[in-house]
Amino acid sequence: MVNMRSVGTLTRADLAETINHKMGFSRAESLALVEEILTKMCDAMADGENVKISGFGSFVLRDKKERIGRNPKTGVEVPITPRRVLTFRASQKLKDRIASS
Repeated sequence: MVNMRSVGTLTRADLAETINHKMGFSRAESLALVEEILTKMCDAMADGENVKISGFGSFVLRDKKERIGRNPKTGVEVPITPRRVLTFRASQKLKDRIASS
């Protein structure tokens, strides 16, 4: 099969194209499916839930406390406000696949 993917980056359109070819959905249906999955994931994270995709990895929310940082140019200490950050932790299966490619 010809590689339809953008060079270096997998996009929504690439995912939809794969669904179109492998599942036989129309292009519009394929794109709508990708959008629905991404919306569901985003909504879950916005509600404070972690997202785990077995065999791929987990999107984990972490709450960071306020801390003191330092401006590297001037050396002046500044407070860094508390915030929520999103991290991705790859599954062992994904790590192994990347390491062997």
